[in-house]
Amino acid sequence: MARFWVCVAGACTLFALLVLHFHICGSPVFRKLSFQVNWNTKEILYRLDVGWPKYSEYFTGTTFCVAVDSLNGLVYVAQRGDNIPKVLVFTEDGYFLRAWNYTVDSPHGIFAASTPHEQSIWITDVGSGSYGHTVKKYSSLGDLVQVLGTPGKKGSGLNPLQFDNPAELYVEDTGDIYIVDGDGGLNNRLIKLSQDFSILWLRGENGSGPAKFNIPHSVTVDSTGRVWVADRGNKRIQVFDKETGELLGTWDNCFVQEGPSAVRFTPDEKYLIVAQLNLSRLSVVAAPPVGDIGMCSVISTIQLADQVLPHLLEVDRKTGAIYVAEIGAKQVQKYVPWSGYVL
Repeated sequence: MARFWVCVAGACTLFALLVLHFHICGSPVFRKLSFQVNWNTKEILYRLDVGWPKYSEYFTGTTFCVAVDSLNGLVYVAQRGDNIPKVLVFTEDGYFLRAWNYTVDSPHGIFAASTPHEQSIWITDVGSGSYGHTVKKYSSLGDLVQVLGTPGKKGSGLNPLQFDNPAELYVEDTGDIYIVDGDGGLNNRLIKLSQDFSILWLRGENGSGPAKFNIPHSVTVDSTGRVWVADRGNKRIQVFDKETGELLGTWDNCFVQEGPSAVRFTPDEKYLIVAQLNLSRLSVVAAPPVGDIGMCSVISTIQLADQVLPHLLEVDRKTGAIYVAEIGAKQVQKYVPWSGYVL
């Protein structure tokens, strides 16, 4: 890795460039990643873990999403393609463990809900086949446990509950579920379900006004009771109260070029990690204090090569490692906190 300082008017910053050689669709491609920090940051926050996974040949499809079971040190990758395993399971060190393909059509989002009492994997499926337009719960070994929605049939109904291209979900340790429904489908909404799958509240419809969405693509929840939604088509993040669903604020000043496709918190909740798909960029954004959403402030960026296309990501709650599902490069990569950055 080559590192160098850049100084402007007496203010200096450290840049690091890492050039890797890898293959996409059989053709050799040189990939350059630049790790950039702003003028006031003394440390680079993340570095690429070049040893994860140990063997990338297991990525045989288009990698759409990734989940981390931090309690057990497992990483789940969901990919699309014909006649391939849809879910791959790795250790946090990059060793391949197993794969499963049961009742998965076209995965879009994946989440690992892990407590001392239960480990489960949730997948949003946007396929047009008999398993599509659903949110499904699996055991860690791939056994189907629960299906939400009407399999194979898209819709907007609430009784019974229906989905149309559900994008992603977040499951709290309490069992409450937050689903963003509408990756280009009929619906543009955020739904909160209780642990027994009753609807607690629903927000959103298609539009650009407050609490409306245009492709709500990712959702996460912080420890202070705020729900953060990547409103991709409207180029903003909207924030809601997790108890009432009330809109608390909006960030749009950081996403002028392109809307966010993924949003997750670091373990200490000092930062949000935000992906922008077509810009092939990850941003480290300062999290606001309780009671003040304020304005978005980017602390650091990781600029990937063109057409890498980071789709969704996950952050390990224990180690702070970032796992990024790249639909252009057809792989998942791991970024770990740089030495000196304490979570």
